[in-house]
Amino acid sequence: MWLFHDAKYGFINMRRKAYVVSAAVLAVGIVAMVVNFAAIGSWQNYGVDFLGGVLVQVRIEEPTTDAELREALGGTDAPPITRFGEENEFVVRAPVEEGVAIDDVATALAAQIAAAYGEDSFEIVRQESVGPKIGRELQGRAALAILFSFVLTLLYIAIRFEFRFGVASVIATTHDIFIVLGLLALFRVEIALPTVAALLTIVGYSLNDTIVVFDRIRENLNARGGRREDPYKLVNRSINETLPRTVLTSGTTLGVLLALLVLGGAVIRDFTLVLILGVLIGTYSSIFIASPALLEIQKRYGTGDARKAKQQKARRAAAV
Repeated sequence: MWLFHDAKYGFINMRRKAYVVSAAVLAVGIVAMVVNFAAIGSWQNYGVDFLGGVLVQVRIEEPTTDAELREALGGTDAPPITRFGEENEFVVRAPVEEGVAIDDVATALAAQIAAAYGEDSFEIVRQESVGPKIGRELQGRAALAILFSFVLTLLYIAIRFEFRFGVASVIATTHDIFIVLGLLALFRVEIALPTVAALLTIVGYSLNDTIVVFDRIRENLNARGGRREDPYKLVNRSINETLPRTVLTSGTTLGVLLALLVLGGAVIRDFTLVLILGVLIGTYSSIFIASPALLEIQKRYGTGDARKAKQQKARRAAAV
């Protein structure tokens, strides 16, 4: 493709603009989280999996709207209601207070719907329930799973490459996760267990994309004259050399995900949306965040070559 043939784009020169873009998106996400906390009592739109409660998916035979169903379930005091899947199909998410049985809450919802639309005018398609204690435990375990993935990422790349490469990759992956969480808060996408699975998938995808670039940087460093080349030019050249692979891989992945978003139905819509955001942001960060972060670490702390030389000199002196 002509866009990638002998590419010499100045990605490193655009790093400060990228920092501004990332900071702006992060700021919007933080504001969205604060607004969510004030409006719904939590930073994110957590689902039943994390808050605890009962989820009832109901299909009503006669044409109706979510506003009419909300009025039937108590008006302003009604639990959150969203349209789901086919027409006249809705999901009701009701919290469960301490000391109240989950089955009683589900039965009360069904009775209210029956009173408004008739006994045989609706069908309960799905019912899920999670206790509040289990929901809190799931929140903690989800956070630990993401943190654990960061630690493994740092260890793997530190062993596979060098420690500075590992730190740069963790910075980029952390950037990706926080950007995605901010956008999820902005659009109030429901956070459920599949969303956590998508976030962990993003970690793997972002890591894979970053490793491709880092591997080319290492190859160019170890080539003849690589250590004497200007680091900024070397890193920028490495990004351009891996650009076809990066863009084509992301493009084919996005093609599949967009098909799932359009044709996959409401059940996997949020999961697919999170993955699409992750692929876009992961591709962006591998170019504009991970590689510049590597340069900044090298600029501040060096490459470690001086320390290795000092250690080798000390070993030779001890041998004598």
